[in-house]
Amino acid sequence: MHAVRDVIIAGGGLAGLTAALHLLRAGLHVTVIEKHPYPRHKVCGEYISNEVLPYLQWLDADPAVLHPASIDRVCISAISGRTIEAVLPLGGFGISRYALDNFLMQKAIAAGCTLLQDAVSNISCSNGIFRVNTVANGPLTARFVIGAYGKRSALDLELSRDFAWQRSPWMAVKGHYEGDFPDGLVALHNFDGGYCGVSKIEKDIINICYLVNAESFKKYKNITAHQQEVLYKNRHLKQVFENSRLLFERPLSISQISFSDKKKVEEHVLMTGDTAGLIHPLCGNGMAMAIHSARIAAEHIIACNAGQISRPQLEKGYTKAWQRHFAGRMQAGRLLSAVFHQRRLATAVMNGLTLFPPLLPVIIRQTHGKPLKMQ
Repeated sequence: MHAVRDVIIAGGGLAGLTAALHLLRAGLHVTVIEKHPYPRHKVCGEYISNEVLPYLQWLDADPAVLHPASIDRVCISAISGRTIEAVLPLGGFGISRYALDNFLMQKAIAAGCTLLQDAVSNISCSNGIFRVNTVANGPLTARFVIGAYGKRSALDLELSRDFAWQRSPWMAVKGHYEGDFPDGLVALHNFDGGYCGVSKIEKDIINICYLVNAESFKKYKNITAHQQEVLYKNRHLKQVFENSRLLFERPLSISQISFSDKKKVEEHVLMTGDTAGLIHPLCGNGMAMAIHSARIAAEHIIACNAGQISRPQLEKGYTKAWQRHFAGRMQAGRLLSAVFHQRRLATAVMNGLTLFPPLLPVIIRQTHGKPLKMQ
């Protein structure tokens, strides 16, 4: 067995790599375990609120070098096709996970991170030391462990997480396209059984990612048939798809997406990003939340490592901080999702927003945070 490491991070996505950069900056030795090679496409809305930009710049990971698409407006449509548009209070940018994850990985390696392409099979903790069992590298040990392995994993079952035993009806589909779509806009289009986000990323590519109830999807032979029979009923989505060409061989899809409450600490592991909780994609801010949660986890681990707080205080403090920053956003996401899945209620809300346009930026602020200014 290897010597005890400072921190092991299970998962090398946004949250895992951001936490690694922060911890490395503080002088800790960090090992990231990621089972997939880089770069890799992921099912994701690929829009990030500018709230996390100061933090990424502080980490010397400014995504500007990747030439992301600037986004400053949002358009929301009901199933009927009625729309309302507003300026995003903070603005944001579009960047693919293919580019961003690879960029953050390279930054972490340059800062001294150990990256293992491997899978974590189980995690346990005894007397303040974690044992992380991996498939290829055997058991590893560390004083702290962060869970950043995504929406759902076999590891959730191993850790006996409550939500892992519950089946979820949601699946997501994502593709990159070339075509005609306005610059600076993120569109959120509702359809029967789900909703779809459309915005540009780097290289003028259009990212289309949507969430759909799997039961409604089963009625159709394939993704194309479902799109044409269901999504096209929203005339805006029909226009987007008919004026775009898929750049992938086929769209990517994932199933069993759970929006259930998840514990933020399991078996003393600090959960970050989607591993800690998934906001409804209608809110379009999951990537920023993942990055922010990494900062919270890293700051608490640094404080515990320095002897400023105990491990129980670390776990309690992380949970409280996560709830303070994100619980309201999660609730707003559930509420918005419920509204737009009821045709009459959605129509009434759209009518109200049309009459009082300043209400939309107020609603948007409920799912976004303040800029993460660093000292």
